[in-house]
Parts: sequence; structure tokens; C-alpha cells
Amino acid sequence: MLTLTSEDVLLDRHADDWRDALNQAGEALVEAGRVAPGYRDGLHAREAQSSTYLGNGIAIPHGTPESREHVKTTGVRVLQFPHGIEWHDGQRVTLLVTIAAQSDEHLDILRQLTHVLDRDGVAERLAAADTREEIITLLSKAPVEARLDADTLCLGFPARDRFELALAAAARLRQVGSVDSSFVAEINTLEPVALGQGLWLVSSAQGVITPTLGVATPEQAFSGPKGPVNAVFCLAAQGDAHRGLLERLGSLLDAGDGESLADADAATLLARLSGESAEAETARATVLNAHGLHARPAKQLVQVARRQTMPVKVRLLEGSAEAVSAASLTKVIGLGARRGQTLVFSAEGDGASEALEALVAAVRDGLGEHVTPLQEASFEAPVDEDESLPAPLEDDVAHPAVPASPGLAIAPAFVMRTPRFEYPERADGLDDTRRGDSDAQLARLDAAIREAAEQLRALVRTAQGGEVAEILSMHEEMLDDPELREAAHESLSTGTSAEAAWWSAIDTAARAQENLADRLLAERAADLRDVGRRVLGILCGVRLPTPPETPYILITDDVGPSDVARLDTAKVRGLVTARGGATSHSAILARALGIPAVVGGGERVLTLANDIDVIVDGERGRVIPAPSDERRSRTELRLKEHEMREREAYAARHEEARTQDGHRVEVAANLGNTAHATDAVERGAEGVGLLRTEFVFMAHPEAPDLDTQIAEYRQAIDALDGRPLVARTLDVGGDKPLPYWPLPQEDNPFLGLRGIRLALTRPEVLETQLRALLTAAGDRPLRIMFPMVKDIAEFRAAREIFDRVQAEVQAGDVQLGVMIEIPSCALLAPSLAAEVDFFSIGTNDLTQYTLAIDRGHAELSAQADGLHPAVLALIRMTVEAAHAQGKWVGVCGELASDAQAVPVLVGLGVDELSVSARQVPMVKARLRELTLEVARQHAELALSQSTGDAVREALEAL
Repeated sequence: MLTLTSEDVLLDRHADDWRDALNQAGEALVEAGRVAPGYRDGLHAREAQSSTYLGNGIAIPHGTPESREHVKTTGVRVLQFPHGIEWHDGQRVTLLVTIAAQSDEHLDILRQLTHVLDRDGVAERLAAADTREEIITLLSKAPVEARLDADTLCLGFPARDRFELALAAAARLRQVGSVDSSFVAEINTLEPVALGQGLWLVSSAQGVITPTLGVATPEQAFSGPKGPVNAVFCLAAQGDAHRGLLERLGSLLDAGDGESLADADAATLLARLSGESAEAETARATVLNAHGLHARPAKQLVQVARRQTMPVKVRLLEGSAEAVSAASLTKVIGLGARRGQTLVFSAEGDGASEALEALVAAVRDGLGEHVTPLQEASFEAPVDEDESLPAPLEDDVAHPAVPASPGLAIAPAFVMRTPRFEYPERADGLDDTRRGDSDAQLARLDAAIREAAEQLRALVRTAQGGEVAEILSMHEEMLDDPELREAAHESLSTGTSAEAAWWSAIDTAARAQENLADRLLAERAADLRDVGRRVLGILCGVRLPTPPETPYILITDDVGPSDVARLDTAKVRGLVTARGGATSHSAILARALGIPAVVGGGERVLTLANDIDVIVDGERGRVIPAPSDERRSRTELRLKEHEMREREAYAARHEEARTQDGHRVEVAANLGNTAHATDAVERGAEGVGLLRTEFVFMAHPEAPDLDTQIAEYRQAIDALDGRPLVARTLDVGGDKPLPYWPLPQEDNPFLGLRGIRLALTRPEVLETQLRALLTAAGDRPLRIMFPMVKDIAEFRAAREIFDRVQAEVQAGDVQLGVMIEIPSCALLAPSLAAEVDFFSIGTNDLTQYTLAIDRGHAELSAQADGLHPAVLALIRMTVEAAHAQGKWVGVCGELASDAQAVPVLVGLGVDELSVSARQVPMVKARLRELTLEVARQHAELALSQSTGDAVREALEAL
């Protein structure tokens, strides 16, 4: 940010000509200790290249890149020349903002000054100012503009009148932090004013934090008592910041486009309100310039625009910037377009297509600068930490990512980039300590693999079970892959170094996996590379950067289980990754550790600087760097409120979960390891709603015998002290193979042999597991469920084995159920309910299969929402079928701990919610805030929507 102090401003200067003024500016920087005397020559050299005149009497002299060696510290000196100087380009200059920049900081200063350039009378006021403070105020205080963007829209809302739409829009403004609750209360008392063409406006200045325009449109346009309703605008007014938006709204009405807003999508609505005509042709171009549209490329763009035969407008696709004249230099610079952002050009009339094509071509060619194409995220070999990164994230702006683990955190950033591995391709290029023939390289590689395996075993012990230990064990198995070793050994025989041979084998195997049709298996290739880097780091003697000793937000490309096992989770306040989906290992691990996290934020998150404060919102899926004081205050208030709710919830954790009107809902814990049962009870769990028994099988090099399994299951049953245990039988296949249970390669393993289908191919394994569970339980409550059941035939086949074992063991309190994970199972719930004792709904897989979206897909996973009405309809069918037979229903997927989903699930009639142990107290607290009637209203509202986004928007507006 441009921060000026009174020492930076020099008033009432006089100069013979522009050269004299430039010399005075250079001397001012020298006297301030910012530069060495040689920098003055750089100022003249830069002016010889092109004028640094901006407009409104302001020039911003700065040195050439070559002169940066003379810069001691970045700084600014402002020189006022009240009588003006004729600049060498014929312009009249009254103010020099002279910059000493060690890199390209002058570009940011330039962007901050653009707000001054179009304000009438500023040049005269700057020239006449007789105090330094007045100069600082004029340069530093940007005019406030009203916010309007995709986050302030509430489209397709199921409203019955304009008052509901007004309230929905007001609630959306409260959600984005633009207003407080008093604004919403005020809007609730006001009647929207008709603007014509079915558009209505309601506004208030009460409780406004940031001036903002919200827009709500109905699911279907309707006519009310006072006319048609296509959209309601809700204005949070503050001063005259909203004037430009209202003027553009007036222009839209003058053009008769109001009715088109009723069914417009977000992009179209924002385009109309930016001033872009519905009749205009449009074209898009991505900014490729390393430093965005600063003065030089902006000037080139303006020159191209001025050569066209009709006016051309331009706006930023990202955000709600006004469509401005592409022929205005100050307007184009004021867009603040950065590398990777998209410019939208628009023009009307004959020749519009040619004009737009010329502007797009100019942007594509670099606007007079050498540019490189944007690179997609690369999965190739270790990343060089010195590679150029995309444009940095803007300060105090909420950048979207995939919500991965709920919670809110604010702390300084620690950016953990992949270290740089340097090694020669050939063994004879190694240093003396590592050089040698193929036998020596083979010995080095085998030693590194053994050391890596020992590291992983140590990390498994540190992790003490759970998801982290399971995935680390899988990494250890990868190291034992004979094909990897064989591929590396073949390369060594040709004189390749151990480093190059190993990485070639890893890279080849990972690429082959990435090319599989199954996207989740492609994502698991990241685990293979994680293992590969561990060995490569040992060979190269490279260690990861050390995290700080104070609390921090971890920002990284992706985080593997070995990374998590090394972290001091007491210091990691939040997690942000560039890659990954909602069910990638980074997301799974963050939820297991209770760390607020967002994933899939893109490479730009890696541009964040260490130690700047960052807000991570794991519920809304946002990362906000360098928050303003106002945003920080709001966040800290939310944190305090959340912490208070957590303390209150934890204090009442052992109380039953009942709604305010006495309706009982059991809250249990999901466990990935029996060792965690004691902790679950301590956190208030009323039982275990899901024990993932595959952890026992994954922790052993061969199938665990009966005694081993009995000991494991008994540990959990003992810890529960009479509380029920729901155990899922072995669920492997898909992304969870067992090394001692080889499976044929399948094009889509998630639609192949997995769950109960796989278990029934080895009935002796299933029989041993059932015997172990029943023996460990004795007379204590045990619930056994079969995974991935598609119909009654599969359940009966598994029950036949169960009945035979139970007849021998005769456990006392046992129920047998199925997991509802496949849509066919939900659709056939009535036939199943007649024979099972209970249902447990696995919403993760049920959502994946219902929506045909791989929940590990990097691009689509955010759309795999369990609150989609199609998923909710299947849940309702399941509950109704079970209750008709007097059977109970639980939910053990991620949806059970979703704050928005809890009332919906209760309203649908779910009897039990099983969540991570950390979430138990908060889910119980959420239940105590409800009444059964309110929960049913939530459920009906959700089922009446047409999309998952609409469900969440409707629930948020309540």
C-alpha cells in the first residue's frame, strides 16, 4: 500500500524546466537515504524511454531496472510545483510522485494513484494545497465504491412476494459482511419501491459496514398485487458511493432490459449492471503480462482501441468493475488487471467483430511486452522453487477455494514450497562423495529407500492410528513395489545417477496412474510422488523448510500424510493448498485433525508472502490475505463467538442431544481406529456410529487372524462401556487396495469390486471378521453393517454368513444393517427395511453416485454437495421406509456435521448422526438450538429447491 508521511511531501518547489525538477526529485530521494546519487541518472534514462506523466498534473518518475542497484530502501518523495512545469511531452505537471523501487513496487503505487486521475479539480487542489496533510489526503484516500459481485447475488430464490426477495437479498449482504443484523431488521420493515419493468428497490443506511448492492431474483418471475416481480435490488447505502451503480441501473431500464434479469445467470446480470449493452458483441482476452496492465501495456491497448471505428468498452470478468472506455488510459489503468485475469471487451455496430478481434489479438501478443502463456498446474518432477509464479492474490479480498474442513482461523502465513532438487542425469556428474559405478548407485538408492521406509514407520508410530497412519502405511507399501525398483535398476545399468533413475521410475508410474479414467486414482498419483520426493530428498541431502515456532497458517501446493505427521498441529491454525479436492488426502487429514482448511485454491496462493496475516474460512471456502482492520475485527469477533460456543458445547458434551421440544437424536463418533474410542467418549459421543474396520487389515502385511481382530475390536468395545458400536465390515477396493489381496485392473474401480461385493468373493475373510466382532462384543451392544450393498440379494448373501457365525457365538445384543451408499439401495429401501435392523447413510458415496461426480475430482468436487435435493430425496425415502418397519436410520457421512445440514437431516427424520469425535460437542449444541417443527421446515424448504446451491442459499436466508 502507498503510505505517505509528512516527511515524504515537499511543498512549494520551483524549477527552471523538467530536467531541473527531475534533478530535485533525485536529490530528495538521496537526502532521505532512499537511494545513492547514481539513481538520478536512472530517472533521466527512464524519462528518455517514455514520459511518466499520468494525468491530472501528476508525473511518477522512477528509475530503470538497471538503476535499481542504487536503491537502498523502497520509498516515495512527493514534490509540489504550484506554478507548474512544462514536461517534455508538452503536458503541464504540478506534482512529482518520485519512486525509489527495488523491484516493481512502482506498479502497485501507480495502481493506487489511478483513483486521483479522473477526479475533477484534483490537479488544481494539489497545486494550491498549502499543507502536507492536504496533499496526503488527496493522494491516499480513494473514493469508496459500492460493491456488487457474484457473492452479493441471490438468484433463483423460491419467493412468493417481493418482500421475501428483499429479505433474501439483505440476508446475503449480511453473509458477505457488508451489513450487520440491524440492516436486515430495517429492511424487513420497508416496502420495496417499483422501478418499472418488474424491478424493485429497497435501501437503508442502517447498519451498513460497506456500501453494497444485493440482487435477488425469483425462481420463476411472478406478478404480485402491485405488478410483476423480476428482481429486487437491496442497497446498503453509504454516502454517494452507490451513485454509479444506480446510474447504470437507470441506463438498463432506459434500454428496456429489466425483464431480462428474471432468468439471467450471474455473469449476464453483472454484465448488464456493468453498463455492457445486451446488443453488444463481446470478446474475452486473458492478461498475460507479468505485471498486469500497468502504464506501458495499458497505453498500447488504448492506442489500439483509439484506432477502431466505434467505441469499445472493457471490464474485468473477475468482479463487478464498471465497463469503461478502452480508449481512456486512466480508466484502463484503473481496472487494476493482473496477470491471469480476464478482460471483457464489448462493442456495437458494423465492424464490431473486427474491432474486438484487434483488441484481443493485441492482448494476446503482449501489448508491447514479451509474455509467456499461462501454465496449467504441473504434476511433473519436483518443482523448482525459483520458477515464476502467477500474479499475487489481492490484499483484503476473499479468494474462493474448495471448503475442506470447517472452522475459521487468522494467523501469519507460512508458505511451504516444494524444495529444489538438483542432481545430474549421469552418475559421472555427481560429486566425489556420491560418484561411482552402477553398483555404487544401486547401493545408494537401496539405502535411501530403506531410510525412507524407516522414516515412514516412525511417522506411523507418531500418528498413533487414524487416517494419517493408514495413508502413511500405504506409502510404505509403495516403497516396496518391486516394479518401481526394477524400473530404477534398469536405468542405473546405463550409467544414470541414482537420483535420476529413481525419479524417472516414479514419474513414469505416476503419469501412467494419472492417465487412468478414474480421477480419484489420478489424484492418488500425488501420493506416489510424495513417496518419490522422500527418497529423492535423502539422495540429494535436501530437507523441507522449518515451520515457525509461533502459530501460523500453512500454505502449500498440497499436503501429504508425511507432511501432516511432521507438523506441530498445536501451531497450525489453518491450511490452504493450491491443489486437491474436497476428498483429497489433504482435506481428509485436515478434518481428522480439526484444522480449518480450504483446498484447490490455485497456484496464486503460493505467491503469498511469509508472515502476512491470512484468514482461512473453511466453511465458506475462502482465503483472505492481508485483511483490513475492519475485516480483521469482524473475523476476530466471529472467532470469539465461535470459541465461546465451543466452550459452552464442550461443557455440555455429556448431556443428551435433544431439541428444545424434547426430540431425541443420538450423536455418535466416526472412528478410523479403535485406539480413538476413549477420546470419542470423553468428547461426549453416545457411541460409535462408524468404525472403519479396514484399518486392521491395512496395518498388517497379511490378513489379520481371528485373535488379532478380536483384540482390536475389544479395545473399542471396552472403551465404550456399554455404549453401542456400529462396525462397518471390510470396505476395500477402489482407492483402498490391500497388497495381499490383488485385484484385476478395472477401468473404473469405484463401479467394480469393492465393499460387500469384494468381501463375498472371499467369504472366509468375512466370516473371520464377523466372528471376531461377535466374540469381542459378547453381551455388549454391537451393530454390524455391510458396505456398498445394491439390493436385497447382496444383503441376504452376507446375512447367511452372519447367521451361521452368530449361531455359534451367540452374542447378546446384535443388530445387522446396511449402508445406504448406492442410489439403488435407497430406491429399494422398503424391501430392505423388512429384513434389516437399521440403515446407516454414507452421504459421501451416496452423493458421488447420485450426482455422477467423482468427489475427488479437482474441478468438480465442490459441486458434489450432499445437500443437493436429489440426495435429500433419497435420504427421505430411506427414512420413510425404515420408520414404516420400526427401524432406525443414522447418517455417518460428512453431511452429518455440516451446520446447515443438521436441521435438514433432523427434519427428514434421521435418528442418529455420526461425526468426527471433535465435532460431537458442536453437533449436540446445534441440535439443542432447534425445535422439531423448525427442522421440518428446513427439510421441506431444502426439498423444494432445484439445485444444491439453491438449497444452501435458501437455508442461509432463513
